[in-house]
Amino acid sequence: MAISKALLASLLISLLVNYQISEAATTSGGDDENPPTHASPPTQKIDCGAACSARCRLSSRPHLCKRACGTCCARCNCVPPGTYGNYETCACYANMTTHGNRRKCP
Repeated sequence: MAISKALLASLLISLLVNYQISEAATTSGGDDENPPTHASPPTQKIDCGAACSARCRLSSRPHLCKRACGTCCARCNCVPPGTYGNYETCACYANMTTHGNRRKCP
């Protein structure tokens, strides 16, 4: 009788563990039926030097601007068009901040 109770208890525990594992796989995106909706970064690298030179051409501190822009471009692989603003075209570039919570990217 004691063996059958132990067997029944271990069977119940194994079923619960199996259920938890299958639920975790389902909620973590284990199946490919519903792909993530966020956009993937472009696969082709852009010329950060040229893009940052264009972005920083009117800056009062061009070397500082190009250095910061180069760092942001290397991480995000995009630089917003124009010399100022247009951050909506490159969300990664817009969301980077310094330790003081100021925008890192020019």
